[in-house]
Amino acid sequence: MIKRLGILGLACFVLLNLSGCIGSSDKAEKGEFKAQLKLASLTPASHTYNQGAAKFADLVKERSNGRIQVTVYPDGQLGKGERELLEAVQQGTIDVYVGSTGPIGGFNPDIGILDIPFLFNDYGHVDKVLDGPVGQQLLDDLEKAQFKALAFWENGFRNLTNSRRAVRVPADAKGLKIRTMENKMHMAAWQAVGANPVPMAWGEVYMALQQKTIDGQENPVAVIHSAKIYEVQKYLSLTQHVYSPAVLIVSLKKWQSMPKQDQEMLLKTAREVAQVQRKLGRDMEEKQIAELSDKGMKVERNIDKAAWRRAMQPVITQAAGQFGKEKIDAILGTK
Repeated sequence: MIKRLGILGLACFVLLNLSGCIGSSDKAEKGEFKAQLKLASLTPASHTYNQGAAKFADLVKERSNGRIQVTVYPDGQLGKGERELLEAVQQGTIDVYVGSTGPIGGFNPDIGILDIPFLFNDYGHVDKVLDGPVGQQLLDDLEKAQFKALAFWENGFRNLTNSRRAVRVPADAKGLKIRTMENKMHMAAWQAVGANPVPMAWGEVYMALQQKTIDGQENPVAVIHSAKIYEVQKYLSLTQHVYSPAVLIVSLKKWQSMPKQDQEMLLKTAREVAQVQRKLGRDMEEKQIAELSDKGMKVERNIDKAAWRRAMQPVITQAAGQFGKEKIDAILGTK
């Protein structure tokens, strides 16, 4: 009898420690699972990432009856570069991250398909792709990099700023030192038009622009506005050369420790807030452009996008070889 009890006890111990399923299920049913989650971003608190993150935190707290609380750390408080934050998410020292997909290509190359220049026609096209089968597959694939991607949020269409001259056609950008993310396709796109791309952590960019060690940078309007780039840059060109999605990511280690019902709640909430966050940025864009103009930036709207696409065509062609023409055609053909 004692021997049988000993064997049964050992079996229970092994099951509980290997899977945690019984403990997690019991805790979920009793509402005992609790978590304090740290959510990190690099953008200022006023940026739509963090407005969305605040909404996400409020809903998660409400829907979990206070068991799960999300604290938002904007403006690079937990790390000055995208790679630094993403590595911390992999390791589980940061629980949640929201940021552009651009740097994630260094962890999982599949997501890089979204960085192809002039891949998306407009925001309507973006929504159909990212909220459809193509987008879901890209989110699922990030588990290979120890990320649980919950939903696509939005950074926006990227535009060029610089301190030297007005830029309308690709030839105008020749020779400019342009900060990019640590993203090979972004760098190749600028090399194709004759600019000199300089990969740099975002936390270093403002000072580099101020000291004129670089001439410019490229980002969506919301980032240009919230980071006060108008203080150190004179020219804004609405090139919209690349659409930049954002993604809300949970550490896979943290995710796997959660009861299923809490996973489902987080996933549903992330997707609901995605619609709010995207709309917020889009609604504010024209107002922010006007404010950048009022702050002294010379805004160039008369952009020859056909010329930019032709100049970046070698990068687009190379991408077809890397990702597969059929995958790119599936995005281009989404209606």
